[in-house]
Amino acid sequence: MDWFIRFAIDSFSRGKLMGTSNLQRSSDERRQSSIRRLAVGGLVFVCGYAAIRPWLNNWGATDAEITRPLPGDTLVPDPNYEATRAITIDAPPEEVWPWIVQMGAGRGGLYSYDWLDILFGILDEPSANETLPEYQTLESGDTIPLGDEGEGLLVRAVEPERALVTVPESLPEGTLTWVFVLEPLERGRTRLLTRNRGSIDWSLRWLITLAVIEPAAFLMTRKMLLGIKQRAEAHTAL
Repeated sequence: MDWFIRFAIDSFSRGKLMGTSNLQRSSDERRQSSIRRLAVGGLVFVCGYAAIRPWLNNWGATDAEITRPLPGDTLVPDPNYEATRAITIDAPPEEVWPWIVQMGAGRGGLYSYDWLDILFGILDEPSANETLPEYQTLESGDTIPLGDEGEGLLVRAVEPERALVTVPESLPEGTLTWVFVLEPLERGRTRLLTRNRGSIDWSLRWLITLAVIEPAAFLMTRKMLLGIKQRAEAHTAL
């Protein structure tokens, strides 16, 4: 009888160990499968984002507009990041410029998704639907306020009805520019271009940050250009 009991105990122990081994193997396989799915998903995301990134960063702009120099380019002489977006407006430059020059918090706004700009504290009220005479003058050295922390865009150059060159106050010199350029077209129309040009210290952290920021910047900038177009064309038609 003793030998039978020992045999039963040994058999149970071996079965238990085998069951534990099978469970461990199953757990390892599930973990490896999850890692493979994450890797494949990450690869698909990277490839997909790489495919649409040129469109996001150059929405509306022609190849010639993307590659040619614009005012303010020399402030970042060796860029490794550039985004040029553009739109055609059925209004002459003198009707578009007032909306550009009055931008900012406590001024004309940004003509984008106001609820988002207000939510994140960039604006404190909706964007204006009228030109504001008190905000029609900007000079080099002025600040276009954004947010309630006193920071904003420092004006580096102004060419009325032609170009506005700005840099973020919070970034070191030569890091990033944000430029607006108006070009007259036939039949009283205007080509409005905006360009971000920067020198970025690339790192994994920056790559991840850009993957989040670039789509958001595309959406907000596209809405801004459309907002300026809508306002300028509506006032020209009056």
